[in-house]
Amino acid sequence: MDWTPPWTVSPPTAHSLLMTLGFLPLFFTGFLFTAGPKWLGLPEVAARSLATPVALMLLGWGVTVAGYHTHRALGSSGLALVAVGWSALSFRFDRMVLRSLAPDRVHAVLVAIACSVGALAMWCAVLGMSLGNELWLKGVVQVALWCFVATMFAVVSHRMLPFFSASALPLLDAWRPFWLVGVLVGLLWLQAPLALAELWLWPLPAWVRWTQAAVELPASVLLLGLALRWGLIQSLKVRLLAMLHAGFVWLGIAFGLAALSHVLMALSQGQLSLGLAPTHALTMGYFGGTLVAMATRVSSGHSGRPLAADNPVWFLYWLLHAAVLLRVAAALWPSQGTVLTLLAALTWSTVCVGWAIRYGNWFGRVRADGKAG
Repeated sequence: MDWTPPWTVSPPTAHSLLMTLGFLPLFFTGFLFTAGPKWLGLPEVAARSLATPVALMLLGWGVTVAGYHTHRALGSSGLALVAVGWSALSFRFDRMVLRSLAPDRVHAVLVAIACSVGALAMWCAVLGMSLGNELWLKGVVQVALWCFVATMFAVVSHRMLPFFSASALPLLDAWRPFWLVGVLVGLLWLQAPLALAELWLWPLPAWVRWTQAAVELPASVLLLGLALRWGLIQSLKVRLLAMLHAGFVWLGIAFGLAALSHVLMALSQGQLSLGLAPTHALTMGYFGGTLVAMATRVSSGHSGRPLAADNPVWFLYWLLHAAVLLRVAAALWPSQGTVLTLLAALTWSTVCVGWAIRYGNWFGRVRADGKAG
């Protein structure tokens, strides 16, 4: 008997939609309405006021996943609920930015733009799912990946990494010129049209591949150099800070792998590449590593506990990097790809479950320090 479930969209497309537009916007919600008001000099946002749009997003993804295996109409209905929820949150943050009188709103404005792109991408995903257009959905994922998710992470890294480093390590300065965040966002947004060309105009000529590599290799050097400039080596003295820095290193690695992949494609007329290695270095390494570091920091601070990474979370964090290495290796070694991908999934799941057990029972409780919150 065949127990393989039916699919209304291909499994890779379903996976990429869920991973890009699923749990990450939920993570962003917590950040936007806790750190956001502080950036903008506005009053705190009550968590209860966010409950309805967040509930819509959670319900929407449950319906969407069911629609993956039943009918496109159900899947598109679920995505519409997600889009409604995120659009409401995005609009609310946009209003906060407009209402703010803070002298420095550069990061908040960039975040607001990225959130709006995310909302637009979700509505485009609704259309693509309704029409059953795989190519459209893949394009939506690429735009959302680079212009929404990656942009959010890069903007927050630019603001928070130097600040946290200077706070924890007095010998470091909080160096974060505004031109730098413009370069970071520009590099990421450039990847979106190139990714769309990859989908629509395959195979791309060799000169395009060489051009991609000519941009990505210096970008990789810039990002890895930036990691050092922001105190990567010094941060190793403070575990929680080191977790943030190590996650950022994967952004430079991702661009380096992309450059190498495009050189291989240029030399082989598109027959050789590194596959999804650059993508998973970006998503699992940079996004995942930064998310765990930030979530650990926020969970500790908002529960009234010291801002520190103890032995269990330190172990889990490096286990996360092992999962990234396994998934990248799966892309680089296709003959062993299935085994390595399964090992990566098992390792990643262990990290997620372990972190949830370690920190989950702190949520919803009275702060350990007795303060309000």
